[in-house]
Amino acid sequence: METITWHDFEKVELRVGTILQVEDFPEARKPAFKVKVDFGEFGIKWSSAQITKHYTKEELPGRQIVAVVNFPKKQIANFMSEFLVTGFADENGDIVLVNIDKPVPNGSKLI
Repeated sequence: METITWHDFEKVELRVGTILQVEDFPEARKPAFKVKVDFGEFGIKWSSAQITKHYTKEELPGRQIVAVVNFPKKQIANFMSEFLVTGFADENGDIVLVNIDKPVPNGSKLI
């Protein structure tokens, strides 16, 4: 495992946002949703998230997630992803979202 400095870690903008909307993303190579998330002062952004195995479109709105918001935009099929949703792979490689157990303001930074 490569070690990093505290300064390196501080460069990563891990922020909390609330999912506002979820759409199917049939053009993606791997099963995914398009998610619209409110990051408070950092705005409302869209991303692609490969979370279809553990979550339905109906249960995700209102849920807070942790995301990296300072990557450059990335094109996925015909869609521009503006942030990276964080999660962990289960034993089958399916993504489980990072959980926030108490509400915090949108845009809050992981410290």
